[in-house]
Amino acid sequence: MFTIYVYVLDTLADWEPGYVMAELNSGRFFKKDAPRVSLKTVSHSKEPIKTMGGMTVVPDCLIEDIVVNETSVLLLPGADTWNDPKHKAVIEKASELLSFGATVCAVCGATAALADFGVLDKRPHTSNGPGFLEMVSPCYKGQNYYVDKPSVADNNLITASSTGALLWAKQIIEHLGVFQSNTLESWYEYFSTGKPEHFFALMQTLSSDDEN
Repeated sequence: MFTIYVYVLDTLADWEPGYVMAELNSGRFFKKDAPRVSLKTVSHSKEPIKTMGGMTVVPDCLIEDIVVNETSVLLLPGADTWNDPKHKAVIEKASELLSFGATVCAVCGATAALADFGVLDKRPHTSNGPGFLEMVSPCYKGQNYYVDKPSVADNNLITASSTGALLWAKQIIEHLGVFQSNTLESWYEYFSTGKPEHFFALMQTLSSDDEN
């Protein structure tokens, strides 16, 4: 079973983890033999946080509750408050998880926090465009590994820009192997283009899975 830990902090950018959280939590498009998934919100304290969209979220658990094993997945969404020192603990945990072989997925402002901690110095990654990490993360030394794409998957590290949330979700789902490959492709094509033929193709992949 995968445990998905979603780090929540004030000014969290609601839309960025939206696609992947909805699909992993609902399991509505999972393949028949997909591993079970448990999704938990985690933070530096149990105090409620307020997202950028004004939603109040009460964390399920604390950073020290994150289990360090290969079936743990840490999602780090963007926010305007990543430079607050109290979030250093989760970046340290992210580094520990990556070293152990667990999966860490960061988007937008969270990539800057990883960059400042040196996590991105020697791994392919992306962020909000060339020059962004140099501007906001004084300790960043990963310029030679920067890839100018909306989302970049480097084995168990998946990073994305503020506009790459959909591709980020696709790459995370693919890494976890919870969709059939044709389901994932149809899902991505539908949500990226809005064309109805991809919706019907998506539904067909679910029917074919039921028949197998």
